[in-house]
Amino acid sequence: MIGKLTGQLLEKNPPEVLLDCRGVGYEVLVPMSTFYNLPGVGEQVSLLTQFIVREDAQLLYGFATAQERQAFRELIKISGVGPRTALAVLSGMGVADLAQAVSLQEAGRLVKVPGIGKKTAERLLLELKGKLGVDIGVRQHLVNDAQADILQALQALGYNDKEAAAALKALPADVGVSEGIKLALKSLAR
Repeated sequence: MIGKLTGQLLEKNPPEVLLDCRGVGYEVLVPMSTFYNLPGVGEQVSLLTQFIVREDAQLLYGFATAQERQAFRELIKISGVGPRTALAVLSGMGVADLAQAVSLQEAGRLVKVPGIGKKTAERLLLELKGKLGVDIGVRQHLVNDAQADILQALQALGYNDKEAAAALKALPADVGVSEGIKLALKSLAR
């Protein structure tokens, strides 16, 4: 299994790059998030990879981060989602955005990705729930530790990620933990 490639970047033709690793040229398909962060042609680059063997082809996919590769692996496990669709999803939104869309169950954000319809988006939300680090997307947008504590308290009280995140959005940014929990519970009771 090819897990990582390090070499000289010879060509950049989105979504494919050609990487020279000590005289062997590897054609690697990368999501646009990785493509935009690549160095210039002729420079050294390291990519984490996923090697996929099909009946008619052997394809190598490359990623700048372990999170991208893990998200890709989770996406291709879903029935009806192949590597091309997974690459489109990761090109259309970053891993943090995908994790947030999954944790908040926002199918509308996934439908904006070319090739993803309503049914596929709903299947992705269902299948990826809890597999991308559900709290990662929500927690990245938290302003302070108090909001993280409020979110955790709401989840402990039985509210799902979507409800808890919606209640957090309604709170002032500088609210304390105890006051924030009270205000969040009031907004959720409505």
